Amino acid sequence: MASEFDLIARHFTPAASGPEAGVALGVGDDCALLTPRAGQRLAVSVDTSVADVHFPADAPAEAIGHRALAVSLSDLAAMGAEARWCLMALALRDADDAWLADFARGFHALCAATDTALVGGDVTGGTLSIGVTVMGEVPYDQALTRGGARPGEVLAVTGALGGGAGGLAAWQRGERDPDHPLLARYLRPQPRLAAGLALRDLASAAIDVSDGLLADLGHVLDASGVGARVEVEALPLAEGLVAALGREGAREAALRGGDDYELLVSLPEDAVAEAGRRLARQGLALTPIGRVTAEPGLTGAGEIGLAGWQHFRAGPPGDRGGGA
Repeated sequence: MASEFDLIARHFTPAASGPEAGVALGVGDDCALLTPRAGQRLAVSVDTSVADVHFPADAPAEAIGHRALAVSLSDLAAMGAEARWCLMALALRDADDAWLADFARGFHALCAATDTALVGGDVTGGTLSIGVTVMGEVPYDQALTRGGARPGEVLAVTGALGGGAGGLAAWQRGERDPDHPLLARYLRPQPRLAAGLALRDLASAAIDVSDGLLADLGHVLDASGVGARVEVEALPLAEGLVAALGREGAREAALRGGDDYELLVSLPEDAVAEAGRRLARQGLALTPIGRVTAEPGLTGAGEIGLAGWQHFRAGPPGDRGGGA
């Protein structure tokens, strides 16, 4: 049976990395040696994905590899950081070489698409879980945080909402077509790194929508000391969501479902048009969904029976993304 070092050499050693990627020493030693660029701060986040908690254990291995990296990169996107490096710790029940090859293909493909260098990690025996630490760079004093939203600003989201929850529901109903629009959004979320960079000098606050729009909006409102009004009718719903879940179910998925990995931002009103133009050039929509208010609390979502601000303080029913 292959040792952990054989598995790392076979599946998790990048074909090329070097000084041009800021990697003085990568996979194969006790530590990686990295070289951040001058004038940049290091943004670091870690997420752990556990089989049958964060993803179905019998999902395609390639999708599991993609998803494990994507959910961590989404945290860098929310900070307006440029992805540079990652570490990956993988626990496996069995060292199935074919499964590992597919998993590694999904992981490496997203590394290549986002210019993220895998610079180290660990492989061990245990319940299937993947811990991914991502590192990025953001210029001094330009990082987007959760604490900058101001009364009167516009709340907006990238892309569409509810696809993560809709995709999970589709999987649970037995859907296995990887091209199904909802299932694809659940199994292969796209971290909005380019959007985070485009909005970095326009937005006042940002967060990625991992635990559900309302739960994550609650984090922004808490950090910023403000409230908000959400216009439920304005929510951009993922393709096929209403057909799959009905209008009320689609709204519920968009508001509380999680696993969307879109960006929720707070913008001065005079920046909204420019923000929309920049994202349109990326083929991505930016949809205003509400306003920041001076009075703490949340209004505008009562038509589907939400309990109000105290409900959001209690937190989501499970952490499916989060971030440092």
